[in-house]
Amino acid sequence: MLLLALLATIMAPVVLGASCDNACSGHGTCGQNGVCTCFDNWGVGLGRLSGDCSERICPFEFAWVDTPDKLGNHHKYAECSNRGICDRETGECECFPGFEGKACARTSCPNDCSGHGRCKEIQDLPFQVTPMQYDDGSFLAQKAHTFSNSYYKWDADKTRGCVCDPEYGDVDCSKRMCMYGNDIMDQRDNLENARRFHVQHILFVADVPDDYDQSNLPNDDNIFVEKTIALTFTSKLNESFTTMPIVMDRTTGADGFPEFVKQVEYALESLPNKVIDDVHVAGNWFKTTLSNDNWAEANAAADAQNTANTDTSGDALRHPTDITDTTADATGSSVETYKNSLYLNITFTGENVQGPQNLITVKHIKCDDGCTPKLTGIDLWHDTMRVTDITNDGITDYNSYECGRRGKCDYSTGMCECFSGYTGLSCGTITSLV
Repeated sequence: MLLLALLATIMAPVVLGASCDNACSGHGTCGQNGVCTCFDNWGVGLGRLSGDCSERICPFEFAWVDTPDKLGNHHKYAECSNRGICDRETGECECFPGFEGKACARTSCPNDCSGHGRCKEIQDLPFQVTPMQYDDGSFLAQKAHTFSNSYYKWDADKTRGCVCDPEYGDVDCSKRMCMYGNDIMDQRDNLENARRFHVQHILFVADVPDDYDQSNLPNDDNIFVEKTIALTFTSKLNESFTTMPIVMDRTTGADGFPEFVKQVEYALESLPNKVIDDVHVAGNWFKTTLSNDNWAEANAAADAQNTANTDTSGDALRHPTDITDTTADATGSSVETYKNSLYLNITFTGENVQGPQNLITVKHIKCDDGCTPKLTGIDLWHDTMRVTDITNDGITDYNSYECGRRGKCDYSTGMCECFSGYTGLSCGTITSLV
């Protein structure tokens, strides 16, 4: 009897452990009352109860869609992000079409961008083709190429889309893009008025040190002298071209600034493939607040450089605004101007750049040995460098349509199939009059 009692005592723990269902399937430990404590990522059913620890639990991520709780919270953590079904055998999510990754946490790009683009997260997607496309001070105003400085929504690293290579477009980058051009049959209302071209305004405001000898301005010690910058232009086919270094030299004196303007024109017109076949540049620089007299003088100097490319009212020539000092223009109207600022008005007059264009971007950060182009850069006040479209609220006498609106694009070749009576890369030439 003593031996039997001893054996019963020894076997008691084993009997107690075996009371757990299926011995916890080897994926947990058996506790009191026959309840399993499952190892990580093991459980049973949608409730992820311990049970017999026989099923895998899939990864959790922020839910794409779920029901809010009584406090209004939503996008809570959910298995497979509520965009897939968990395979309980493998612990992997079987994602619904359009979703992929661990826990189906991100969208997939259509057709993997067809081999002609990159799949990128929304926080890294370009707001438009070029930065500051809508620089209005609103949420839409972007100071860089991406949303990264302002987009912190829950799907910042989840929603993705294609960024197509140059000359390719559509949501999956599967189509070759065709040339854009002016509709040759879209005539101006009054042919006697001066033609209005697309104009862009570039403004630099120098970061002048407190101990800088302002009395040297506007002599050879100009804050901009000897600095080099470069301009980048993105065509309607998303091709980006960067100019040679542009030396901001001899920007002072009667003959200095026009020389710099010529350098800007030459650099833009020297871009490959005649992407900009003709452009006109005007501008000026300001040392201090302008009085009525010297504002009128600056106006006249800029107008003289740009007479052929402005309407009769001179609206295509705008001057620095929204700045620190207030003065008056020649008519007595209040005008705010930057001190130690430089501005350029770039007018697109060529046949290859008819109609509204993407904003030019400026490389103004120092980029030394090993860079192409090699630049000294400019120190700007709070990184103030604005590029805006100033052409009468974007209205010009020219428009920009695919195949000039006088043909169809063959998306397999990127060539325009012009309608009868039209020819040219963008169907901009009339071959017969009806």
